[in-house]
Amino acid sequence: MTRPRVVIAEPLHPDPVVWLRERADVTDTLSDETLRGADALIVRTYTRVDEAMLARAPRLRVVGRAGVGIDNIDRAACERRGIRVVCTPDANTSAVVEYVLSAVVSRLRPIEPVRGAMGSAAWSAARAAAITPRELSECVVGVWGLGRIGKAVARALAPLAREVIYRDVLDIPKDERCGARSVSEQELLEISDILTLHVDGRASNHALVGAPELGRMRPDALLINASRGMVVDAAALAEHMGRCEGFHAVLDVHAPEPIAPENPLLGLSNATLTAHVGAATAKAKLAMSWVVRPVWDALGS
Repeated sequence: MTRPRVVIAEPLHPDPVVWLRERADVTDTLSDETLRGADALIVRTYTRVDEAMLARAPRLRVVGRAGVGIDNIDRAACERRGIRVVCTPDANTSAVVEYVLSAVVSRLRPIEPVRGAMGSAAWSAARAAAITPRELSECVVGVWGLGRIGKAVARALAPLAREVIYRDVLDIPKDERCGARSVSEQELLEISDILTLHVDGRASNHALVGAPELGRMRPDALLINASRGMVVDAAALAEHMGRCEGFHAVLDVHAPEPIAPENPLLGLSNATLTAHVGAATAKAKLAMSWVVRPVWDALGS
């Protein structure tokens, strides 16, 4: 019996790759030649699976995304060709929630370690300097997008924050809101001390947070984006933060990636940029790599 051929376009954890190699012929070289003979293709974040690529892969039966979102895969084009699309929807939820919690706590309660022995005056000065203006218990946390990760964020923050509110395009049943209260977009923007974004990559979410939205936010708000880079208008955000020095943004995703030299947020003291590391835990990376299982199942169906 001929073994199926699988192309892995971006690196995966070695253990699932070993498991897959026991069952299929696997290559980590993405080329016209390997695509031409591929029965399955596995991608992560930066490989764009579009009509042009699919045209070079006449045997393709399944595309696997080692991750949650499938914005980089043209699902409609795959459907037209009878190609299944699979992913790992729960693989990185806990990791991204930890990233958001870390961003919130490190901003509200930054920890400055003692570097050596101190006299009484320096000790008193260090203690005075450590007093922060607000606790999480005083903050309203806004969650824009109450999907899988948004719900987990709300569930984690609800016991700690003054209130958790949310905005979503869907009507979320009350028993699935994880302690959050549904509000209008205007209220979400106007009363959130902390606003964390968890929306998908649909076209209507492009520049979801731009100049008009930023203008409605509190001047000392914290904005966190661990969803999609294109959701935030970087130029508008840079201009806003130039006017509101108390406003801070923590951005893990960017458009484009890697961050371009002309990104207007680079060098701003009130912008914290990270390298798309929200899911960067060993557990999450392994779980995402196990996309090989649904890929294998699709090949056998």
